[in-house]
Amino acid sequence: MANNPHVIILGAGPAGLSAASQLVRRTKFQVTVLERNGWVGGNAASFDLAGMRVDYGSHRLHPSCDPNILADIRAMLGDDLLDRPRHGRIRLRGRWIHFPLKPIDLALRLPPGFTLGVATDMAVRVVPRSDDLGGSETFASVMEKGLGHTICRDFYFPYARKLWGLDPGELSAVQARRRVSGGSLAKIVRKVLSEMSGRKTQGSGRFFYPLSGFGGISEAYYMDALDKRANFYLNAVAESLHIGEEGGFSVYYEREGRHHTLQADHVWSTIPINVLAGMMQPSPPAEVIDAAGNIDFRAMLLVYLVLDMGKFSEYDAHYFPEETIKISRLSEPKNYSGVRQPEDRTVLCAELPCSPDSPEWSKSDEELGDLVRDSLATAGIPLDATVLQVYVRRLRYAYPIYTRGYEESFDKLDEWIGHIPHLLTFGRQGLFAHDNTHHAIYMAYCAVDCFNEDGVFDREGWGRYRKIFETHVVED
Repeated sequence: MANNPHVIILGAGPAGLSAASQLVRRTKFQVTVLERNGWVGGNAASFDLAGMRVDYGSHRLHPSCDPNILADIRAMLGDDLLDRPRHGRIRLRGRWIHFPLKPIDLALRLPPGFTLGVATDMAVRVVPRSDDLGGSETFASVMEKGLGHTICRDFYFPYARKLWGLDPGELSAVQARRRVSGGSLAKIVRKVLSEMSGRKTQGSGRFFYPLSGFGGISEAYYMDALDKRANFYLNAVAESLHIGEEGGFSVYYEREGRHHTLQADHVWSTIPINVLAGMMQPSPPAEVIDAAGNIDFRAMLLVYLVLDMGKFSEYDAHYFPEETIKISRLSEPKNYSGVRQPEDRTVLCAELPCSPDSPEWSKSDEELGDLVRDSLATAGIPLDATVLQVYVRRLRYAYPIYTRGYEESFDKLDEWIGHIPHLLTFGRQGLFAHDNTHHAIYMAYCAVDCFNEDGVFDREGWGRYRKIFETHVVED
């Protein structure tokens, strides 16, 4: 091992950037980050559109973020890290319900049939279902057991079909446990009752958000790593990763039409785990290649509409579970930051989950703009302003798809990579984890914590952290 170990990080999303920032705090590490895009932040980046800062969909930093990480982000962003109230809504049976749920909604706004259905579910939920008696669990069975038939039928199941493109019965039970924070009717009721009694949990109904957009978090880690002399190569597409005969790696990448090679003592990957497997030389065994082909990610189209009006609505996000409405969520970046400028324009970002071979993926910007218009009209919130511009960004790797039985393929792939010395995969895409940004950053901090003063990585310690990662639950 070199006196100053060289760590190459693949991917400059939040996990890769925070890992680089923490690693270079230890002077004996050389750190190089390869990023295929010309910017940093991955799916958690921000960019300028029509004089406004916009994100890749709806993003928040949740108060449940690890205190050490939150302290670092606060130190880097200072007063630019805003503490904002959540103010979204969900369309349910044709009615708008505040999200997060408020006590007034329980009393006045929930459709009567929905309220009756939930009450009935609570009364009969003690009756054993077929899956309690020996059948294999699925997303559908776990959700119905915890939340009842009504909430699942009217919200979670149609929303799941939108997000992952599969029937809830085809999804793994892991999807329910890691994707849905309100795991039971009792939890939801206790949460709402706590608000009614004034005993809110700390941070309830609020979120942190950088003044410059959510990507400000990634940009802060990037600047911190740069200041401490980490090396970054943007527009650098990693092509192959060769395992050296005596340890270490040769990393081959293409940048600006030229091919380059870097030598590394350690490679830390935050790119999709199945893509990483396809880059390895020597190639993985056939069963590992097959396993990599058996897992996939849901793609996402982000359709931005620049409107000739100062504000579209008072809400930061609108959720659309109904399958008759094509988009799954609509966000208005101005309402996340509270910034009013410019006063004559605003941007809406519509999210459309899909697959790369779906008809929507190849539609033009104008066609997708029309699709969003039609969706909003169906939802009863038509656009009454002139659309000045339609802009589309395509995310190939948005959400991991937890199909039933995916665990066997992922475990086989994960185990093979785990046996390669000095190779580590982590982050949302690297561990095939549908996690929040603060979870991905936590993984990076844990990885750095596993390096001792001699540059030796503690695999047993990493295994203990992996157990913690499995308890993460996504917050919307």
